[in-house]
Amino acid sequence: MNKSALNIRIAYDSLSKAEKRIADYIIDDPAGLIPLSISELAARCKSSEATIVRFSRRLGYSGYQQLKISLAKEANVPTLGDGITADDSALDIYKKLCDLVYCSLEKTADALQGETLSEVCKLISQAKLIYLFGLGNSAAVAADAAHKFLRLGMNAYAYSDTHLQAIAASHMGPGTVAIGISHSGSSKDIVDALKLAKENGAKTVTITNQGKSPVDKMSDYLLHTAADETAYTILGLNSRISQLTIIDAIYSYLVCHLPDAKAEIERTESSLLNKKY
Repeated sequence: MNKSALNIRIAYDSLSKAEKRIADYIIDDPAGLIPLSISELAARCKSSEATIVRFSRRLGYSGYQQLKISLAKEANVPTLGDGITADDSALDIYKKLCDLVYCSLEKTADALQGETLSEVCKLISQAKLIYLFGLGNSAAVAADAAHKFLRLGMNAYAYSDTHLQAIAASHMGPGTVAIGISHSGSSKDIVDALKLAKENGAKTVTITNQGKSPVDKMSDYLLHTAADETAYTILGLNSRISQLTIIDAIYSYLVCHLPDAKAEIERTESSLLNKKY
């Protein structure tokens, strides 16, 4: 028996009824917990997200994510991808990752709601201000999106500092759009920033992996990715490519539909001419 499951059994008698349902689920299938978001586990155990956090902390973890990481290590769940081994050459690994990325892109195409994506494109095209919020891997995606929108002459800014996210969100209002990027959909700071933006009258959009998660409640529009790594790893790896592709699709839509897009792109390129040899 792994350490986490043993600790659960030791603490079992002191748990509440709701916590015991969580404990039973983990004891029956420790590895089965790994792909689940906190909202999905709460639904399966007929519990609440707060109870799961409290349960995790009772076991000595900082929260649900740390509990999942511990269980993944103890269950020897691969952390990179199926079929990648130490015997693979660098090129072999690259090719295997290409397969994983291709599969995720195809599944993301199926997961995306075309009508929702169109509505988000139109919303962004009409926005007087766009703030993008991302942390960790997702911060780079938020920065890439802000860069692309800025090239079109749009007022777009990316924030990866949690304090700045809160400050920016507090100054939003009608006609503005807040875009949160979170693979897990469970990042508290992203959820809080979107909540604040929504309370101040902004429209909220989230790019997140498919499945129920806490960020859903704060999102007017959800754009779902479908990354394969969620089946066996905590970190979103090739999901980043799916997120970037969604951003590229939105950018390409804007290029085709904004009346001044061509002129703005030419102005951008002109301003950068003296930056190159």
